[in-house]
Amino acid sequence: MSFCDDSPVLPGHPPKFDRLARPYRWLEYLSFGPFLQRTRNHFLPQIAHRRHALVLGDGDGRFTARLLRANPEIQVHAVDLSAAMLIELQKSSTSHHHRLTVEQADLRTWRPSNLEAYDLVVTHFVLDCLTASEISTLASRLALSITPDALWLVSEFAIPQHRYGRAVARSLVSFLYRVFRFLTGLQIRSLPDYAEVLTSAGFQLNAGHSRLGGLLVSQLWSYPEGEKCIPIGTAVVSTKRGACS
Repeated sequence: MSFCDDSPVLPGHPPKFDRLARPYRWLEYLSFGPFLQRTRNHFLPQIAHRRHALVLGDGDGRFTARLLRANPEIQVHAVDLSAAMLIELQKSSTSHHHRLTVEQADLRTWRPSNLEAYDLVVTHFVLDCLTASEISTLASRLALSITPDALWLVSEFAIPQHRYGRAVARSLVSFLYRVFRFLTGLQIRSLPDYAEVLTSAGFQLNAGHSRLGGLLVSQLWSYPEGEKCIPIGTAVVSTKRGACS
């Protein structure tokens, strides 16, 4: 999900994350310890062979830096609304700057270049800043700019299914939205059902992992185009169920 000025933010105006850029890491650790970063990094081994990544809304860029260190062949295109966050992202990846391209843009209106073909899309804790309709539009645009074997790595907050966890998570998520509304002007007030949106857009969930009783989830999605088998680490995952042995 960055302090805003005292002026009111009207509906439709983008949130203002710039003033959160420098303290963001420490605010995150004070709130959730290492668990958000562990959630981001969970599937790093499974994306080790990707070559062209689109990283959307990575904030201060800790995941981007880790990805560039872990994969010496990958090229990363990082897009973020906040210019200050992009500066921090570039600082985190100084030694790999030749493999990093940054772009400042609002994901609600941003369109990928027709010349790009990404085999990895990454959205860590950014879909919760969009409405279901905005996620649907983004997914449709991305579907035109990814390779047939592309993976979409998603990390997000979630509401657990069990009764106690659901009550705690709803209260916590509601509190976080109020905080970010105050700090940044973020207009979203509840978690969008991004999984339903991605499924409706033709994406398929390949793997998932949860932390903190289901409050945090990390997932790998694919976009099936015919019967294809995708290598993920040492395993082979099908983009159509049952297609790979």
